[in-house]
Amino acid sequence: MKETFFRTLSWLHTWAGLLVCWVLLLIFFAGSLSYFRHEITQWTEPELHQGVYQDYQSSTLESQLDKGQSYLEEHSPSSVQRWMISFPTERRPLLSFSWQLPPEKGQRRGKVETHVALADNSGIISEVRESRGGNFFYRLHFDLHYMPAITARYIVGFCTMFMLIALISGIVIHKRIFKDLFSFRRDKGARSWLDAHNVSSVIALPYHIMITYTGLITLMLLYIPWTVNTAYSGDNQAFLQDLNPDRQTEKATGIAATQVQLSQLLPQIKATWGDAPIKQVIISFPKDQNSQITFYQNMGKDVTDKANILIFSGTTGELKYASPHGASGALATYDTMMSLHTARFAGPLLRILFFFCGLLGCAMVATGTLMWAIRIRQKQQKLIDKGEKPSLGLRLVEGLNFMFIIGLPLGTVAFFYANRVLPAHLIGRAEWEVHSLFIALIAMGIWAIFGRSRRHWQMALMITGILCCTLPMLNALTSPHNIIDNIQSNQWALVGFDLLALLLGGIMLFASQKLTLITKAPAKYPKRPTPNSQNTPKSSITTELSSSLEEAKS
Repeated sequence: MKETFFRTLSWLHTWAGLLVCWVLLLIFFAGSLSYFRHEITQWTEPELHQGVYQDYQSSTLESQLDKGQSYLEEHSPSSVQRWMISFPTERRPLLSFSWQLPPEKGQRRGKVETHVALADNSGIISEVRESRGGNFFYRLHFDLHYMPAITARYIVGFCTMFMLIALISGIVIHKRIFKDLFSFRRDKGARSWLDAHNVSSVIALPYHIMITYTGLITLMLLYIPWTVNTAYSGDNQAFLQDLNPDRQTEKATGIAATQVQLSQLLPQIKATWGDAPIKQVIISFPKDQNSQITFYQNMGKDVTDKANILIFSGTTGELKYASPHGASGALATYDTMMSLHTARFAGPLLRILFFFCGLLGCAMVATGTLMWAIRIRQKQQKLIDKGEKPSLGLRLVEGLNFMFIIGLPLGTVAFFYANRVLPAHLIGRAEWEVHSLFIALIAMGIWAIFGRSRRHWQMALMITGILCCTLPMLNALTSPHNIIDNIQSNQWALVGFDLLALLLGGIMLFASQKLTLITKAPAKYPKRPTPNSQNTPKSSITTELSSSLEEAKS
């Protein structure tokens, strides 16, 4: 620890951020994409890009319920665990009928198969390619991958706590927080990286604090379980029953029973909810004596994340549970925190704002770790000039920077290319889409072992930018509609995906071009004369960094 308060907090800020920065970069990146998980899912299902999108209409509910129940009774296997009927919503504008099989050995939940009704009621689309879609990025940002979910959530919580410490310590040590918000000095080496770190941190600071704190709140019962254990005397099942009554169902008896007609329950639903729209119907253990029917209300843009549900007996139609109208202060606060974190209440413009704030979070983490590597390399440059290798820590940080900062966007593009290139009936197709992301990430890590100079960064950014910019062309070649057709048919989610791909690809190509110009340009800030000027001169890059750091200190 250092001898003064500010130096101590500076030390804490540096190491709290550096030790977990690459996991945080993954969390911020995947979390930012999660704001458009439904739109990403639409893009990854090109079979549904024509003839299926429709609006919710209360006048057609009865016929849609009857049609869905008849279709599920006729086509679903006899051993299914659930039937699901999903009605059109603003972000998922289609009518779908699904069933979920019992989980196989080693699985947390069974496989879901979804069939989508055409908008003109002329048929059903049953052949939709298997894909995790946008839900993969949503789960990735708190469940990671290739590891047990509970272990991953502890890791994410640990890194999130470090992030909160780094944010608070950064605010305290930042003496010119508002002045530096408007300060960005171009082409000044380390000074420019520091300015970029300050700007990306301060401009979205309220968002960074909100998303970090609410992220911890969403999993607080996992990290601090003692209150629940005390209140419920260790009976977790009783707690889950009170917390999520819709998820607690009686076990199937194996005794067949007649399933109640779903449309017959509509009068009871209207008496309770009025004209409020219905989002989904789930029938647990259909045609079993313990069958249960759960109706979910579409909460629209309510700030809280609360689920409003009605639960009926699947055989008698008796109402077994209705969500209470009031909620305790603690539950309302928790629901609001959840909703703020997930932005499920937000309209398109607010989600776009949250998305770009998330990208600023990625920039904050990336510029911080790049700046650390630049400063450490500058300190070790004399030894490097004498032929010695950089320290292992420096090489590790530089390699991980290259791997994650380039690998995450490249892996995401690889995910989308795999979605369109892999055969539609490939076994384990959805998992191979996910594997493609991590294969690209590992490829960048291997590349970093052999080279991570400016020229390598420039080449990697150019490849990623070109692939990103060609995603709209890939969509046009592998789906019924291109971007012009989507504009004419008002499919703005697909249009927005293509435009965002072009924007982000253009940014990466611009960054690649800037690195090319910097590499070709002569040193702009020569080394200041020193008494030891007879020694071997440093490289132009090191000279620029040295003078920039001296300027930053002054």
